[in-house]
Amino acid sequence: MADAKVIPFDDDRSRSGGGARPARRRTGAGGSGRGDGSAAPVSALPGAQVPEQPDLLSDGSSEAGETDGGPGAPGPDAVDAGRSPAGGWERRIAGGLAFLRRRVTGDYDVDEFGYDRELTDQVLMSALRPLADKYFRVEVKGIENIPSDGGALIVANHSGTLPLDGLMLQVAVHDNHPAERHLRLLAADLVFHLPVVNELARKAGHTLACAEDAQRLLELGEIVGVMPEGFKGIGKPFGERYKLQRFGRGGFVSTALRAGTPIVPCSIVGAEEIYPMIGNAKTLARLLGFPYFPITPTFPWLGPLGALPLPTKWTIQFGEPIPTDGYPPEAAEDPMLMFNLTDQVREQIQHTLYKLLVQRRSVFF
Repeated sequence: MADAKVIPFDDDRSRSGGGARPARRRTGAGGSGRGDGSAAPVSALPGAQVPEQPDLLSDGSSEAGETDGGPGAPGPDAVDAGRSPAGGWERRIAGGLAFLRRRVTGDYDVDEFGYDRELTDQVLMSALRPLADKYFRVEVKGIENIPSDGGALIVANHSGTLPLDGLMLQVAVHDNHPAERHLRLLAADLVFHLPVVNELARKAGHTLACAEDAQRLLELGEIVGVMPEGFKGIGKPFGERYKLQRFGRGGFVSTALRAGTPIVPCSIVGAEEIYPMIGNAKTLARLLGFPYFPITPTFPWLGPLGALPLPTKWTIQFGEPIPTDGYPPEAAEDPMLMFNLTDQVREQIQHTLYKLLVQRRSVFF
């Protein structure tokens, strides 16, 4: 968020003496002004220095410059900027009202996947940004490895019991990339079966984790994010933290090969400790239809308060992209090639995780 600019109420020129302040004109028989309406000369106090006044021309302007636009005179923009600082808030309120009017009247656009860019930028990102910047203090490295235009597939590790790492990754890409690119995450089926969460996920640009949707987005030039570990990664015990789980059958590699877009490995450190999962109530998970039901040192013992994540320090690092445009079209059907590329991406992410863990001073700092 931009910092407010404080404008002093007094005029700096009156302090520096760079411009003469126009004398007030007093008229009338009882006044000390001249009968022709001109200003009477001002007598200096004993010992005081009288500043040299510029000669006035016949049209009322001075030789130093026109009274309404000479050098040193404030322009229209400066005059507007010198008004009350509340003007900035007025513009924000007006913008907010215009946003609400468009939402009520339906005057906004969504793409074929249900992505609402305006709602994401104005509401969802604004709600997640304090969590990323102030609470988890996310540090982003290697953002230059994400292309400025065209499609790319970001492959990241998954952890944290709840999928906050995907949301923080979305904020990190948008807020740190020079082109402010948006990350389109591939989400599991469960996300789109939950009420409210389903609609918010669609509006935020998430789509079903299937090859068809992913390829379509990549061909449209979007940045697509995938976390191949799935529930095996996000629901693993605390004792297995930062140990990557199996990356599936390499479907993400096949999708990138078909679209001809680079694969960008991404390593996230800090998410593993926000909810230390020390147990799993499997029976309760089956009753609720969840892949797992986490038990942490604070949940469910402290109730809703136990759902508050620990304020760990996060680091997100994007590795060097792995190009795929040099392979022939039939390469997407080669299981050996997919296995090799999948293993290469996984090893690069794992190696970076170990490197970041060695470098960090503390879980919380």
